[in-house]
Amino acid sequence: MLPASRLPAPPQAAPPTPGSPEKAAVRSMFDRIAPRYDLLNRLLSAGTDVRWRRACVDMLGLEGPARILDVCTGTADLLAEALRRGGDRRGVGVDLSEAMLRRGSVKLVRRRLAERAVLAAGDAEALPFASSCFDAAAVAFGIRNVGDPAAALAEIRRVLRPGGRLVVLEFSSPRGWLGGLYRRYFRGVLPRIGALVSGDAGAYAYLPASVDRFPSPPAFAASMERAGFTAVTWRLLTGGIACLHRGDRG
Repeated sequence: MLPASRLPAPPQAAPPTPGSPEKAAVRSMFDRIAPRYDLLNRLLSAGTDVRWRRACVDMLGLEGPARILDVCTGTADLLAEALRRGGDRRGVGVDLSEAMLRRGSVKLVRRRLAERAVLAAGDAEALPFASSCFDAAAVAFGIRNVGDPAAALAEIRRVLRPGGRLVVLEFSSPRGWLGGLYRRYFRGVLPRIGALVSGDAGAYAYLPASVDRFPSPPAFAASMERAGFTAVTWRLLTGGIACLHRGDRG
C-alpha cells in the first residue's frame, strides 16, 4: 500500500454541461466548492459582486413589509442584503446545494437575520410553494445553472402575487476593448485562480463556459416576456460584465 502522502487524489466529479446543466452535477459542484465560494466571489470580482447584489435589491423597489423569494440563493448573500434593509421583511432562500445552504444559515445567524429567513433545499423548476405567496423574487448568478430556465421563470411567476417583481442578476459579455480584456481574464486567469483556491478546476472552467452559452440580454428579456412577465427591462453593470433583468407579474 502507498503511504498516505503518495496516494493518488480521488477523481473529481464531472462539472455540469454548460448551456444545459444537469441537476445532480450542479448540486455536486456547488457542494464541493461551498467552503471557498464566498472567498472566491470576493477575490475574483475584486468585491464588485457585493455592489451588483446591492443594485439587484435596489431594482426590486421594495417598500414596507415584503415577503421575498431568493432562488438559487447559494450562501444567501442576496437574501441577507434584502432583509437587512427592512425589519418588517421576511424571506425564503431556495437552492439545490445543501452545503451552500448550511453556510448561508450560519451567515444569517451571524447577521441576526435568521428569525426572518428560511433556507430550504429545492428546485427552481418546481418550487415548493403555493401560488401568489411572494411579493418579490430574485435570482443572482443562478439562472444559467438551471437546466430549463423557461420552466424556472414560469415557476417564479406562479409564486409571485399579481404586481410582484422578479429581478435576475447574471453575467454578460461586454464588447469592445473591455470585452477583450474581460474574456482574457475570465477564460484564462479566473479558472486558474479558482482551481488553485477551491481545488476544483472543473467548476471554474465551467463558469466562463456557462456564461458564453447564456442568452444575450435582449434574448433573455424576450424569454421573460414569454414566461408572462410584463414591463420587462434590462440594465448593464460595470461595462456589461453583468446585467440586471426586471419584470413584473401582470
